[in-house]
Amino acid sequence: MTQPNITLHELEQSWPQFSHDIQQFLQELQLDTLGLACDHVAVRVNSVAGADLLKDYFGHRGRIISNNMINGRPILIIALNRPLQLAHMLIDCVELPYPSDKHYPNEGWEHIEVVLPGEAQNIEQLSQQLLNALPTLAPVLAGKTDIKVKCSSPQGEHERLANPTIAFKRANLCIKVHAHGIKTIIASEAK
Repeated sequence: MTQPNITLHELEQSWPQFSHDIQQFLQELQLDTLGLACDHVAVRVNSVAGADLLKDYFGHRGRIISNNMINGRPILIIALNRPLQLAHMLIDCVELPYPSDKHYPNEGWEHIEVVLPGEAQNIEQLSQQLLNALPTLAPVLAGKTDIKVKCSSPQGEHERLANPTIAFKRANLCIKVHAHGIKTIIASEAK
């Protein structure tokens, strides 16, 4: 069995730097001006042993509210008993994807996801809603900056709710904007 490359101590110690860097990225994109809620943070690992270690770690600090197959691998959502703090935002869920064939150069905290409330059912509607709220994002969405933009509509096997997502990425930081919070998506599975 492959040993995890990140320790729990390293994960805990890296939160202040990660949250600082993400907050700066939010400010650069001006997403911080919209008062969006951050519904979850994701952590990445390259081994099943690492994912199992984090599953146990976060399991003692909350409860698994979703264990779903997405793109052929399990992805857990863990609701925390005590939220993580990122500037003014309280993050009460952690996304823990089990590894796929993709190798991450840095294990640990990887991205946050913020919710842009509205009726967006697809990427075009979400993009337009985001541009209406923040016209300054036009060059970023058009690919004219060093920030990578990826649009997707990930969906779990039982989800009934469309959740288009726009990801802004630079180096090892990523902020995803989507239409619905993770708990709303999970609730849609039960309908």
